[in-house]
Order: sequence, then structure tokens, then C-alpha cells
Amino acid sequence: MIKYLGSKRRLLDQILALVAGIDGARRVLDLFSGTSRVGHALKRAGYQVVANDHNAYAHALARCYVAADAEEVAADAVRLLEELGRLPGEPGYFTATFCEEARFFRPENGARIDAIREAIAARDLSPELEAVLLVSLMEAADRVDSTTGVQMAYLKEWAPRAHRPLELRLPEVLPRAPHGKGEALCLDALEAAAVDVDVAYIDPPYNQHSYLGNYHIWETLVRWDKPEAYGRARKRVDCRERQSPFNSRRRCREAFTRLLGAVRAPTLIVSFNNEGFLDREELVELLAPWGEAQVIEVAYRRYVGAQIGIYNPSGDRVGEVSHLHNKELIFVAGRGAAAAVAGLRGQGGVVAGQGAALG
Repeated sequence: MIKYLGSKRRLLDQILALVAGIDGARRVLDLFSGTSRVGHALKRAGYQVVANDHNAYAHALARCYVAADAEEVAADAVRLLEELGRLPGEPGYFTATFCEEARFFRPENGARIDAIREAIAARDLSPELEAVLLVSLMEAADRVDSTTGVQMAYLKEWAPRAHRPLELRLPEVLPRAPHGKGEALCLDALEAAAVDVDVAYIDPPYNQHSYLGNYHIWETLVRWDKPEAYGRARKRVDCRERQSPFNSRRRCREAFTRLLGAVRAPTLIVSFNNEGFLDREELVELLAPWGEAQVIEVAYRRYVGAQIGIYNPSGDRVGEVSHLHNKELIFVAGRGAAAAVAGLRGQGGVVAGQGAALG
């Protein structure tokens, strides 16, 4: 899967164990699905997953990794990827914007991305099959980019991987889960929160960093709307308009309160970070309607950019980060929460304590 700020790869074992510990859990909502790494893991574990994200690139990832089933799309995807992989490069919007006006990719790879994306757009494909091809292209581009992992800036000198030729691979599309076919939604979180599920997994943005701004190239690659771009990073102009309240310290608490008010699931699992706009005590308070919130703390290395250092848009190192580790917090509340956390503790999970009983 693509390099992604906020990926929950290292929390998957805890999240899966918690869901497994909730009696009767069959259908799970991943409300801010991002790369769908959590939804993919839940599908592999047999759950019927509903994945939601309002960004187009995340919706494509959810269609590929949650909604698409291998028995229905894999054979056609392999055939089409072989055809697309043989296309010669043909420079277009992508090459001009992200290889010439910016330096995210080598022009030879940009030209192949242009050619492949135009060929996908020209075909009359089912949404799920198209998503598998788009994710293959997105992941192929991610393997040859020249960034620290986010698309706010590119490196001053080409990253070694940028010199590799673009290579399409079949994404790891899973067979249909025993508990039912997954769904991929592209809704505002308030709308998706009301979906009827057994467990809602909620992993919202927790600070000022916008996922759309950090991954604007993937948004453009999926939408293929060839938007007007601005700045050294050649961001989509709608990055200025599509602002999430979760990226605002002033608006975050209200947004989270409204979101929790819309949730209909009897059990909630919430991921947050100890560097987020809301602290542990605030989140425990907001989860009070579901009863006593259980809190798990997991030490975590900060994102790759923090490991490398602080760079300006020209790729020059301009500072050092203050720390390289933080804590991921997992809150569990509602039906079966205490039993699920007790089960994780019994398996050796890291459980730092419980939230206060707030009514």
C-alpha cells in the first residue's frame, strides 16, 4: 500500500483483537478509511466492512481493498494490467504538472502515468475493476516518487527509487469475506456515521495536516480532472476550499461531538494521537454516552518526515524535529468494550489504563 501519514499498520493487531473480542461483531464501519489498511485487515479476518472516506483517492482504495472481491475482478485486472504495462509513455497533464513544473517524478515515469491513466479513462469498466487498476497505478507511482512520503514538497535531489521504471502490480485484492460483501462509500463522515453496523472504527484527522493537501497528486490521478494547480507543490486549487473541521483546533471538538452524535453503532473504537487537538481526558468525556471508555496506549514512531528532518519547499534541510516518538491512543466504548480490552490484556496487549466513569 502507499506511503501514508497516519497509517495504522502497527496498530492492526490491537484493532483486530479488540473487534474479535466484541461478541456478535459481524459488520464493521471504517469511518475515515484512508488507505483502507484497517478495512483490508478486517475483511481478511472475515468481517463485512463498510469503508468511508470523502477523498476520491481514498474511495478508490476502499473500492479496491474492501468492496472488490478477487473472484470477480482479479482475472480481468491481471489481463488489463499486462496490456497497460506495455503502453509507451505519452506526456500530458501529469508530466507537465508533477514532473516539469514540479519534480515529484522523473519525466519518463510521468509520461507512462499519463498514458496509462488516459487508457483507463477511455475504457468502460465497472467501478470496482477500474478502482483496482487505479490503485495499481497509484501504488506504482508511489514506488518511484521523490518525496519524504507526503506531497507537500519534493526532494532537492532525486531519490534513488525515482530512477526505477514504473511497474504495475496487481493489488492484494481479497476474496469476499464470510460475513458479506464489503462496501465503499464516499460520503461526509456525518452521513456515513449513521450506517447500521456492529462496530464503528473512527480514526479522524487529529491535527492541522490535511490529507487532501498531503496527497493531492493521488486525488488528481483518481479524479483525472486536470485541475488548475498552484504553488511549488502544484496543489489542486480546491485544496484551499475543501477544509475539514478536524484540521482546525478551534472547530475540532465541535466536529467530533457532532460526529459521535450521529453514530448508531453500539460499540466504538476510536484512534487518536497524544499530539492531537483533543487530549485524552476530552475524548473520554466525549465518549461518556457510551459508558466508561477503556484507553490503550501504544508507543509509536512518528511519520517518516520526522525521522528525516525538516525541509523547506526547495528541499533544503532547515531544522531538526523535537522528538521521534509519540503515543497512539485507542479508546473503546460501548457494548462489550470492557471485555474486549480485558481480552487484549490477556493476550499481552499494551493497556495503560481506563478512562474515568463519566455517567
